[in-house]
Amino acid sequence: WQTYDILFRAPRFEGKDLLQPARVTVIHNGVVTQWDQEYVGATAHRRVGTYSPHAPAGPLKLQDHGNPTRFRNIWVREL
Repeated sequence: WQTYDILFRAPRFEGKDLLQPARVTVIHNGVVTQWDQEYVGATAHRRVGTYSPHAPAGPLKLQDHGNPTRFRNIWVREL
């Protein structure tokens, strides 16, 4: 089994203005693979991401691309 620790900081908005973009740190099997990386916006296929104002928190979705995938021991904790 693979292990991932993902620390995600949501983007911050003031009205419709982006104050701070989203940032992420990823630790894969105990090795830091991404450190405080800035997101360019919502992900999309073959397009550069863009930001649009939204609520501070939203749903968590796991993607499997239609392949047989198992997830277990998932914890979500607000920091």
